[in-house]
This record gives sequence, C-alpha cells and structure tokens, in this order.
Amino acid sequence: MVLCGVAITGFTISVMCDVITRMAGSPWLWLQEVTMTFFIYGVFIGTAAATRRNDHLYLAALAEAMSGRKRMAFETFNRLVVLGVALSMVWFGYLNFLDGFRSLRMPSMTPLASLYAAIPLCGALVALFIVEQLVNGWKNGFSEPAGEGQAQ
Repeated sequence: MVLCGVAITGFTISVMCDVITRMAGSPWLWLQEVTMTFFIYGVFIGTAAATRRNDHLYLAALAEAMSGRKRMAFETFNRLVVLGVALSMVWFGYLNFLDGFRSLRMPSMTPLASLYAAIPLCGALVALFIVEQLVNGWKNGFSEPAGEGQAQ
C-alpha cells in the first residue's frame, strides 16, 4: 500500500510540475516520462495490493450465497483462474519486457522495458497473494471480504 501511495503522490506532483513549467513557458519534457512511469507502476502495484486485500477480482455475491464444500470449491476455482491470469502476466510480461529493449522512450532514450517491467512484477505479486489466500482458505476456510459482516 505504501508503494501505491508513493506512485500516486509521484504522479500528482509530476503532473503539477508539468503544468507549472508549461505555464511558465519552459516545459521540462522529461516530466511526461516520469508521470507515465508513476501512473503505470501505480496501476500495476495497485492491482497486486487490491488482490492482497481481497478487494479486487472477487465475485462476492456468488460466494456469499454458498457455504460449506460448495463455497470452498467455488472460492478455489475463482482463485485458480486468477492465478492462471497472474502466471500469464508473468510469462507474457517477461517476453514483453525483453522486447522492450528494442524501443526507446523520448527524450531520455530509456528502453521501454523500464515500463514493461511492471507487468511481470504485478503478475508475480498477484500469484504470491493468491497462493497465500488459497493456503489460508484451505486451512481456515474462506471468509467474507474484510469489512463485510466480520469484526476486525
């Protein structure tokens, strides 16, 4: 969550600086690259954080209507689908990352791979958090998402 806050803060500050420098008539062109980087990493790290908190990629209405073995099977299936997507993000994100060394961002001439690295990173974190949820769910049962019907 801290990394999400850093990314959103960096994004906001870089946009503000970009607007101010353009209004002053002396734009810093590299600020657009910084803004894009903060935005992309914020989105992908935010996806992983939301998965960790069970706030994202969750079919709550269907799961709440079930109990016992039926809910266990549904929750397991749901998380295995997300795990498959996460592993696809790792694999294809890595291939995209490698391909990103052939293209450069202007004006810094930084490889696009610096942006594409967020995709396999997100996939790896989502996969880790899904495995954690599966193990905890099989061990302790799958509960409702935080804040819904349970005291913390």
